[in-house]
Amino acid sequence: MTALQLYAGPTALASIQRDGLSPEQFRTIVGASGGPKWFVLYGLDRYLAGEFFAGRRQPLETIGSSAGAWRLSCLGLADPLAGIDRLAWHYSRERYSARPTTQEITAAAARLVTLVLGPEGAAQIAGNPLVRVHIVADRARTLVSSDRKLLLGAGLGLSALGNALSRRLLGQFFQRVVFHAGPVSQAVQQWREFNTVCVPLRPDNVAAALLASGAIPIIIDGVRDIPGAPPGVYRDGGITDYHFDAPLRQGDGLVLYPHFYSRFTPGWFDKSLPWRSADPANFDNVLVLAPSPAFVAGLPYGKIPDRKDFETLDDATRFACWQTVLSESARLADEFSTMVRTGQGLERILPLAAAPH
Repeated sequence: MTALQLYAGPTALASIQRDGLSPEQFRTIVGASGGPKWFVLYGLDRYLAGEFFAGRRQPLETIGSSAGAWRLSCLGLADPLAGIDRLAWHYSRERYSARPTTQEITAAAARLVTLVLGPEGAAQIAGNPLVRVHIVADRARTLVSSDRKLLLGAGLGLSALGNALSRRLLGQFFQRVVFHAGPVSQAVQQWREFNTVCVPLRPDNVAAALLASGAIPIIIDGVRDIPGAPPGVYRDGGITDYHFDAPLRQGDGLVLYPHFYSRFTPGWFDKSLPWRSADPANFDNVLVLAPSPAFVAGLPYGKIPDRKDFETLDDATRFACWQTVLSESARLADEFSTMVRTGQGLERILPLAAAPH
């Protein structure tokens, strides 16, 4: 049984079939929202940070929202492996009271960011000349900027309705804000939806940007008035960019996308819209690394972890389940490493079609 399945857009597929796999092919790595789903990619992230991209001399851009921003921001640390391990260790052992409040979950998220960054991490990410971290968050507008749950809930309902009619209408409620280290990605410069604005990362706003990027409405409080950014309340970047549906091309370089699936849900509200799919043209130069269906079937409960595990599993069972997934994720890294070294398995790359969720 193979644990890893690769999918590639037409340009990426042609390049890899011609040249094989090498780190120099890739200029960008993308990380989707997904909370604990990330645990299935932990082994891959460790390999990419510790071996595949180690010693890199040309810039590498990371683009992520929510959990994707958290994990990829670790690549901007002086010791990326240590950061990834801290994130996995502390996140996989999170525990809450029987009926956690928004304040309790918000405090836990802020504590996790602090633990992952450590005392110097924010400055390292903001000043890294080779790994240019991009963190996507959303500045809330109208009702969704309220901290009152009744108003926020009504605003989210209206956002969902507008989004169902047209994804463009989501921009009436949320403005995409991209926090970036170093120059803004050429790919991001093409992003016109949602009145996108770009804000430089600084040592005094990295932690706030990361917390905002994962601030799921109702569950985690929004982050207010991030230094250097337009004033307002910032919420989860996955609202506009859950799995991303925006141009990712930067010159002739390829994009590496370790993902949970072979499909892409553009925004958070699109999870319940089977007709809403990503534009295949945006993934022309993308290589996706995803766990195979057979691998997922062999995980505890036959699935990738998700936030519902907090509700359906007791702490001891959840801890054991998630540790198993973290351990098993090394198999994905082993298979990708073999493909890089020997080329064996590259014949199994499938054409990537951005399918509806």
